[in-house]
Amino acid sequence: MALEEFKARISLLLEEMVNQPEDQHEIQEQLREKLREMRAMGLPLPADLVELEKRLDDDFYAAGN
Repeated sequence: MALEEFKARISLLLEEMVNQPEDQHEIQEQLREKLREMRAMGLPLPADLVELEKRLDDDFYAAGN
């Protein structure tokens, strides 16, 4: 998958997080998976998405999961 395809899919996931808050956990997992795929392929990760991933992880662990 090309970098532009990753960016497009991540953009859609972020929109889904806003528009479908009831599915937020599933969407977060999909976002994490896309970022893992990008890392595995050696693609650059946008700093704002790395920060978002960290915040999601912090929120997840703060909630006791």
